[in-house]
Amino acid sequence: MKRWGFVGLVAMVACAPENTSYTDAQGGACPGVSAGMLEAAPQALGDVPGGRDADGRESFIVRYRDDGVSAASRVHRLGGRVTATYSSVPAVAARLTEQERHELAKDSRVESIEPDQVWHSLGPSRLPALAFAGAATRGSVSGEYTDGVRRVQANEVWDTNGDGLPEPEQATGRGVKVCIIDSGLDLQHPELKDAVVAGRDFLDGDDAPGDGSPGAWGSGHGTHVAGIIAARPGGGGRGGNVLVSGRGVVGVAPEAQLVIARVLDVHGRTQMSLVLEALEYCASQGAKVASLSLGGGFASRTTLQAFRAAYESGMLVVAASGNDGGRLVSYPASDPSVLSVGAVDAQDRRADFSAGGDGLALVAPGVDVLSTFPTGHGAFSTLDVRDTQPLSRSLLYGPSGAQNRTLVDCGGAETKDSCAGSTCNGFIAYVRPGRVPIDQAMVNVMMQGATAVIFVNEVTEGGVEILSLPQRGHWVPAITVNQAGSTVLHGMLTYSVRVKVEPTDYAYMSGTSMATPHVSAVAALLFSARPSATPGQVRSAMLTTALDLGTAGYDEGYGHGLVQAKKALEALSKLP
Repeated sequence: MKRWGFVGLVAMVACAPENTSYTDAQGGACPGVSAGMLEAAPQALGDVPGGRDADGRESFIVRYRDDGVSAASRVHRLGGRVTATYSSVPAVAARLTEQERHELAKDSRVESIEPDQVWHSLGPSRLPALAFAGAATRGSVSGEYTDGVRRVQANEVWDTNGDGLPEPEQATGRGVKVCIIDSGLDLQHPELKDAVVAGRDFLDGDDAPGDGSPGAWGSGHGTHVAGIIAARPGGGGRGGNVLVSGRGVVGVAPEAQLVIARVLDVHGRTQMSLVLEALEYCASQGAKVASLSLGGGFASRTTLQAFRAAYESGMLVVAASGNDGGRLVSYPASDPSVLSVGAVDAQDRRADFSAGGDGLALVAPGVDVLSTFPTGHGAFSTLDVRDTQPLSRSLLYGPSGAQNRTLVDCGGAETKDSCAGSTCNGFIAYVRPGRVPIDQAMVNVMMQGATAVIFVNEVTEGGVEILSLPQRGHWVPAITVNQAGSTVLHGMLTYSVRVKVEPTDYAYMSGTSMATPHVSAVAALLFSARPSATPGQVRSAMLTTALDLGTAGYDEGYGHGLVQAKKALEALSKLP
């Protein structure tokens, strides 16, 4: 990837210097306030995946009836621009004008010309407005073991003596390559920099798959996924001491080797052609598992053949079921050659956003998951209310900072006069989200003088809202609290509370994107224990030993159940 630097989140924007006295806002905007999204630079037409270039070219998959060896030359002869040539399917990806497409369609050797589908990440940006983390607690991390590591039995596989360290004689993922087809990675993250053995950036066309591009920083999606799979023990990134004992977190397969295939742009979008190209790259690098926390497409003859070829080559492909909460598993998770994964919360309840349906294979932890994040761009929050510290979570992509101010009730923050008693000298807004988008609620209260925001959950017991802000913009520190915290805060209106958000190398995220790498990493443990195993054997071991949830037996909400590493390894070991 080209050289780039993270564009830092804009520091906290107060209404005015604290020694400047304005009159109360009294239901109106304070003077000189800057809030909300930064004006985006005009985007070139070609920047939209599959979109039309200025010269009229669009992306297509051209499939031939023969072996496709000469397909690229045929497209070239007509003036088309070939962007990828595949070995597993008789097809090429190409940028074509309407005239070139029309001429190709006349060729009797052309079987089909299909649009290059736009796929996307299945991370927090696509969550419903209110997605709650079930019963999150400060004790969700013990040493370096996250709740997810324990719930999928990973530590029971490689820490049999309970000393908190992987044992070299156990299955740790050692010798197994896991390919992460995602947004790229913070290659310098202390938990991950020793885990990566190969990488390719399919957007920039180089071998440095960092998470971002010149002038724009990425989502952190791929870094978070990578940490769930293979964060190294004892990495100890910045901010680890806040919740993880100063040592950081450890992945489900802490000695697995990572192959990074960057296909998602900074907006979390990609093209099917890039994913298929990455799939072949993963296989060429000897990956035994490919983890795809993306989707949104539909099956075609080309995709069905490509995923089947990957499976038959000895690589298990694992993909996220989707975050629309519906009863249809997204594609490619629904592909018959792919293992689909949904999400459950800390009580093993199906997450509201997790897509289910016929074909859902397994579920794994996917709510309020703690993992690695681009260095310095994660955040942990602290809320001080008199002598108590209610559980809180910082908003993803929000700025750091600390504010000790009067708590003002802003209701649903639907308008710029919603905060009764607001002052342009600064206050902390108390907001019940859901009536307007989170970023609009932030703008509305910031315009009235808010220098920090607390979003509260007064409906769902035990949970903490997982919310995020647009990645670019003028924002103030913002956190969410659960029902217990909102009860405490309700009695503190007009009193001072303290909100503190600290930058870290970690973040909490939710989605089937987070559930998928748990299963991918369990598969890596099984391949590590039995290198000769086939994808079918590993898949069967996980399905037959999963912890049954929901109604007895297979069901469309939980599939076969919660993946269990120790039990799956025991089943695999019984094979001849």
